[in-house]
Amino acid sequence: MAHTATDDATNPAGTDWRAWQDSWDRQQQWYLPDREERFRIMLDMVEALVGTEPRVLDLACGTGSITDRLLQRFPNATSTGVDLDPALLTIAEGTFAGDDRVTFVTADLKNPSWTAELPHATYDAVLTATALHWLPSGPLATLYGQIAELVRDGGVFMNADHMPDPATARINAAESALRRARMDRAKAEGVLDWKEWWQLAAADPVLAGPTARRFEIYGDHADGDMPSLEWHARTLREVGFGEARGVWGSPADAVVLGLK
Repeated sequence: MAHTATDDATNPAGTDWRAWQDSWDRQQQWYLPDREERFRIMLDMVEALVGTEPRVLDLACGTGSITDRLLQRFPNATSTGVDLDPALLTIAEGTFAGDDRVTFVTADLKNPSWTAELPHATYDAVLTATALHWLPSGPLATLYGQIAELVRDGGVFMNADHMPDPATARINAAESALRRARMDRAKAEGVLDWKEWWQLAAADPVLAGPTARRFEIYGDHADGDMPSLEWHARTLREVGFGEARGVWGSPADAVVLGLK
């Protein structure tokens, strides 16, 4: 179901959507201290490959964090945000209410026909961040094939997510221990974690209903098998991208880019 960001029902009087957007970003930043860097690299590569006025699909958009940064950097860009989470979409729709550059679509990426809900047949760029790790590798490969059909020739797909290397167990453990220690220190200073953020959303008069529906759909947060960067690049080439490789990396995460 597609709807523009101008729908009045998504912006009830008295709700500070920007505050909710910022709160989500802070919670995510706790888990991903290099989150803004990966966004910057993604937009650098968008500019390098498809220019500064792209038509973008913000895949599994959540609150629209990618769209927010896209439009700040490229004011003439347009974005379609697609997600199934009613709570995060409510925040996204409120944040971008009145902005005709943005359209949101409610769709389940596991539904084979989800692309039929989109307002455009092709996009210059499809971008997603820290969202697809909940899919096992089989369904993720299927999704990559669908994305390949959406990206125009010369267009680009990027996925920024957890892509650990299973062959480096000691390195992975050391990195995880250091990151956890830093997170524990920040938590002691009052940073909200995932569970606490959702508790706040559930207590909000406007978000309580969408949050309840969200947990009916997803249940508790769960991860898929999180394959390596090499798997992502190889799979993108197999489904139709002419080139694919990593363009950014941290000890645990990476950005994989596929060029159609």
